[in-house]
Amino acid sequence: MSGILADLAQHGFLRNALLGGILTSVVCGVVGSLAVVRKMGYVAGGVAHASLGGIGAALLFGASSLWGASAAAVAGALLLGWMTLRGGENEDTAISALWSVGMAAGVVCLSRVEGYAVDPSTFLFGNILLIPADELLAAGIIDAAALAVAILLYHPFKLCAFDEELARIQGLPVAALHLLLMTLLALVVVALIQVVGLLMVIALLTLPAATARRFSRSLSGMMVRAAAVGSACTAVGLLVAWDRNLPAGATIILLAGGVYFGAVLLQRLRPHRGER
Repeated sequence: MSGILADLAQHGFLRNALLGGILTSVVCGVVGSLAVVRKMGYVAGGVAHASLGGIGAALLFGASSLWGASAAAVAGALLLGWMTLRGGENEDTAISALWSVGMAAGVVCLSRVEGYAVDPSTFLFGNILLIPADELLAAGIIDAAALAVAILLYHPFKLCAFDEELARIQGLPVAALHLLLMTLLALVVVALIQVVGLLMVIALLTLPAATARRFSRSLSGMMVRAAAVGSACTAVGLLVAWDRNLPAGATIILLAGGVYFGAVLLQRLRPHRGER
């Protein structure tokens, strides 16, 4: 433990990684809880893979990959929302189309980038230890904006999540709120890409929230617990990966998955203990 603390004090990039991971986990706890109760987990996967097209296009034209991913993710989320709300398209089909087209566009664009050593695995699996200070600041701004909107519109989001018909009766703009939630989800996905990569976005967005849901009686309590679980898994997973020379993103996800399955097992065992 003393060795890890010494490394934290010595290496700025390790502190950046820890701070970025915790900031992302907090906003994931809030937005991820809304995604879980609305069963939108796989929407995150479609948006994440759509963002690869934006990353590739940004690098191809010499722009920031973060802003390219943000633009593509938001555009993909809004397109997906429009296709399902107004276009009458089945959500699974729309997600599959967005997923495959985004990946294909990203691969094509990355293959055309000249003078840049592009390693697609960095985007697929993430590398939290390579977060530069400027991108950490930009991700922090994105996270803060998403968190602020989710908190300010907590009650409308909550009503739409649990009783959409009542929300319509009360005059809430249900379709607009759905598109706004999709946009928040897209921004969180962008922040997650650097932490755990495209392939593991769904896990970090949903596992802490799914764990928290088992021990929460309210949506607000679920959000707080999900943020705490996600932050703990990210911090511990990152430091274990650093100490043991393991892939950080995969280690974080394994830890989050272990906590989730442990929570499921604990809840299954509780009734049997009460019957004895």
